[in-house]
Amino acid sequence: MADKQYNLKFGGTSGASVDAYLEYRRIVGDDDGGQMFTPEEYEAYKRKVIPQRIKNRLYTCYTSPSGMDCKLIGPETPCFCTHRYKQHKTDFEEIPKERPIHLPCRVSGCPCASYHYVPTNGSQCIRCVCKHLADEHNPKAPFVCRRGGCTKCTGFKSSFTCSCGSTHNDHRMIVETAQEREARGHPLGDAVPFQAMGGITGFSSLAEGYLRLDPSGRGAPSEEFLNQPITALDNPFLRANVNSIKAHQLARKGGNSLTGPEDPVFDDIEERISAVKKPGESDMDYYERRYQERKKLEEQARRNPIPSPYNQPSVKMGARKAIEPSTSKAKPGAVVKPQPGPSKR
Repeated sequence: MADKQYNLKFGGTSGASVDAYLEYRRIVGDDDGGQMFTPEEYEAYKRKVIPQRIKNRLYTCYTSPSGMDCKLIGPETPCFCTHRYKQHKTDFEEIPKERPIHLPCRVSGCPCASYHYVPTNGSQCIRCVCKHLADEHNPKAPFVCRRGGCTKCTGFKSSFTCSCGSTHNDHRMIVETAQEREARGHPLGDAVPFQAMGGITGFSSLAEGYLRLDPSGRGAPSEEFLNQPITALDNPFLRANVNSIKAHQLARKGGNSLTGPEDPVFDDIEERISAVKKPGESDMDYYERRYQERKKLEEQARRNPIPSPYNQPSVKMGARKAIEPSTSKAKPGAVVKPQPGPSKR
């Protein structure tokens, strides 16, 4: 093979042809049965399906107990049955009135009755408490283990903890209409003609919930948090440019409109003064002084924690409980060691 070389030459319209094919796939998906539509069939398909798809779009998300959408489902997001979201039924002429809305898998022979997201741990799906992977379970609820010899599994349950702090079993799948999603205060995004968009409403939808600053995720920080004074605990970029930032704020505010030392523009005057080297101070002394200032502020922050600046409640991490001695009765015939009693004096 090393002596054979192939040079592929594309014309000026090749890029446009590739874009047109990708757009065709995103709109049609597998509805053509593997045989591409003719231009006439393609136009007829778009006239029939796209208005219905935009009107009856369903938003699918993997939601935490706090209401945050930890995972917004997209066309390529895998289901518990290992098939993609786009391989499930997502287009409806009329939205079903029953709740929850079921999205059955369209792959031939797949018993999956509705799309169900399962998180991954790296590139591998998570494990059940029976120690077997999710893809070794029945894709139909309650997702009983199919592994030979596993008789204790009554349904898929995992101790996997999401980045929001809740376990997998505490999350739930939500399939909702635009009106239902708007009632929850979550964004709807723009109307798009593509198939199986699920909960994707923008580029930020690809991030996990705790990283998104829109209402469907963690939420945007408050104005008070964004405008708080710069201290030694802040990002090094902010600390290095504190004087430039304040000079810009002063220029925008105008020198004649300052009210005095209590003006908010002087809130971080302590950090601005501390960031400047003192006369005769060596580099080592300067960095040591800055380190001690930061250490002092960290100690104060531990004593008085700063409340969460986000709209969503702060994440509560789990704590291990101490193992208490067993209070169960001893088995017959077992040797029980006497417990030392109080000394008599």
